Amino acid sequence: MKALHLWLVACLIPSLAAAEIVWRGDFETGNRSQYSAEQMVSSDRLQVVTSPVAEGRYALKATVKQGDDPINSSGNRNELVYLSNEKVGSEYWYRWKVMFANDFPSVDSWQLFTQWHHDGCCGSPPVEFFVKGEQVRLTLNDSGTVWSTPLKRGAWQEFIFHVKWSPDATVGYVELWLNGTQVLKKTKAKTMFSGQNNYLKLGLYRDDTIKPVGVVYHDGFIQATTREDVFPAAQPDPVVDAGTPVDAGTPVDAGTPQDPAPVVDAGSPVEPDPVVDAGTPQDPAPVVDAGTGTGTGPGTGVKPAPLDQGEGDADFKGGCSASGGSLAAFSLLGLLGLARARRRRS
Repeated sequence: MKALHLWLVACLIPSLAAAEIVWRGDFETGNRSQYSAEQMVSSDRLQVVTSPVAEGRYALKATVKQGDDPINSSGNRNELVYLSNEKVGSEYWYRWKVMFANDFPSVDSWQLFTQWHHDGCCGSPPVEFFVKGEQVRLTLNDSGTVWSTPLKRGAWQEFIFHVKWSPDATVGYVELWLNGTQVLKKTKAKTMFSGQNNYLKLGLYRDDTIKPVGVVYHDGFIQATTREDVFPAAQPDPVVDAGTPVDAGTPVDAGTPQDPAPVVDAGSPVEPDPVVDAGTPQDPAPVVDAGTGTGTGPGTGVKPAPLDQGEGDADFKGGCSASGGSLAAFSLLGLLGLARARRRRS
């Protein structure tokens, strides 16, 4: 009994782990067998290819030429059908990737690449993704275009679409992410027609007036019930193994100091110039006593030259000669004698 219990657990755990993925249409079977039906004029119009791919090994190349009408209806098309049969009140997350060929036609008309069609006979579907001119649009039959973005060719674009399916506009809603960024917040809308279910169509369906060949690629389609199943897991930051240090080279042994940089021999120093013996310094010129001799300096009675011509006497011409010094001395003596004579007279 215990063995049976363990066997049941082992069998059920993988199923439970993958239970949130409702369906895969990613072409990893290498063919179109994941889909319920094909609407194509020939197998070369819906080819499973190995290049280009967005993920895994395979993708779908959908081609439409003017006149392709496999179901004798309006427009030209080559599409795959998946009878998903979304019920009223159901809620799903969808993820798929699309790339428009470099020469994808630029025309002012509709070119559908993904749609959720009603199971009735006629009219535009409740939900459709299409190209018009140079814009990619999401249009709801009841609300009109609720989102658009410039068309990009030659690069994979990832769509994540969250839908509450309901014919009641107060219950149904849509949300959309493009390349990981939310571009349409939850928008209330009528996502079904009353009394009808929806199903998926993938490929290319366009106005029959368009003449150039159209090519679009699809890859990685999944339908799930949780957000976690459609958003790729965030990649953690790389963890550096602390146990294996990065080799930073051979460290210097601190116990054995490195030799200092060698000293360059500058050669024998140049002998300085010999100092010339100035001998016994000469005595400075004697200062002549102001009372008896000639010269300059304190006590001579001769004003030294000012540092600034603005200083001193206005008529001072600067400096004096030895003769000028003697003349000043004799004049002073004369004045002194005259003073004594005046005192005697008094």
